[in-house]
Amino acid sequence: MRFQCGAKTLCGVAILVLLTATTAYAVFQSQTRWTADERALLRSLSLSSLGAVPADPSNQYADDTAAARLGHQLFFDTRLSSTGTVSCASCHVPEQDFQDGLPLAKGVGVTARRTMPVAGTAHSPWQFWDGRADSQWGQALGPLESAVEHGGDRTQYAHVIAAQYRQQYEVVFGRLPNLAGLPRRAGPVADTARAAEWARIPAMRRQEVTRVYANIGKAIAAYERRVGFAPSRFDRYVDAELGGRLHTTESAFTHDEEEGLRLFIGKASCINCHNGALLTDNSFHNTGVSLPATVLPADSGRAAGVRQAIAGEFNCTSRYSDAKPEDCQELRFAVTEGDELVRAYKTPSLRNVAGRAPYMHAGQIPTLAAVLQHYNQAPSAPFGHSELKPLQLSRGELRQLGAFLQTLSGPLSAPDGYLERPGGR
Repeated sequence: MRFQCGAKTLCGVAILVLLTATTAYAVFQSQTRWTADERALLRSLSLSSLGAVPADPSNQYADDTAAARLGHQLFFDTRLSSTGTVSCASCHVPEQDFQDGLPLAKGVGVTARRTMPVAGTAHSPWQFWDGRADSQWGQALGPLESAVEHGGDRTQYAHVIAAQYRQQYEVVFGRLPNLAGLPRRAGPVADTARAAEWARIPAMRRQEVTRVYANIGKAIAAYERRVGFAPSRFDRYVDAELGGRLHTTESAFTHDEEEGLRLFIGKASCINCHNGALLTDNSFHNTGVSLPATVLPADSGRAAGVRQAIAGEFNCTSRYSDAKPEDCQELRFAVTEGDELVRAYKTPSLRNVAGRAPYMHAGQIPTLAAVLQHYNQAPSAPFGHSELKPLQLSRGELRQLGAFLQTLSGPLSAPDGYLERPGGR
């Protein structure tokens, strides 16, 4: 539109009126595209609504910068394995969203589960697919003594700390215990020889070594809790919508993406489990996923996981926890019985989901499109009871839902250098 103005003042007024009207229309259009209830849901899903990382009373070193620096190094150190070839980063690969893209994780052997990403897990009260750990540090310790993951043991790791990290460790945790005379390899592990060596160590010295072992987990957790998500195109879309701003190329949605979002919070019912700013309810559900093609040990999911958490050597109420009993509400009031726990698995975050194939707890579903088909058809569970009901979405609606899920991809956030291997390792 071109104005022919005889006076600069009148021309300026005309342009101002036009710009004001254009802005008002954009705001009106944004406000009428979504209802008030829908706008509240969109706000709840945006990263801008994610609060600060919650405190972990069971780990007094969780927010210690020196502990995080030590944990960063330990996370990438292959000396924390029986073969000297496996580190946490072997499966939780930073360049791959802290997972490995494999149906079943591979350490010194092959596991029975898919690698879960690390980002944002400090916001979750339960770790692992079955929630068998109630803290990040408790989770970090499990793979270290697993025969098919790191394959190591406590005295081995204590000796690594003494030889490689003594100064850094003692700055954070205080003086290392005397390890003289302790076996190089011993711990309460599946290997009978190492378990027998562990049993021969006096109880007080076993406890000292286990304290070092627990502190390794706490340092790794201090590092992991600093890894989160940066805004995706979805977040920029929501922020523009709710702010009444015109969309830019970084925040604009296509028609299919916008309709997919509408399905996500409405007809498709995805938001029932994938809610909040991390798009997970951090709970456990049986969704009728098929058994893995590979023959694996029987897996009852949360039904077994919750019992392991309550009996855990490193849970919130353990001697190695820094929490007070009243701090451990999640553990104390965890649901331990019920058919709904059978083969129920943790709801993963959908952030960066498009780049995390294959899907489900053992990589049973190869593509995101196949996942949507699974939820649309709602097959019966192999055992236990599936919560799903057929969605009856059309092919076009499934395409739109898939288009929306692509908008959830974005970078990770962490302090400088934390998404990379420590220098010299």
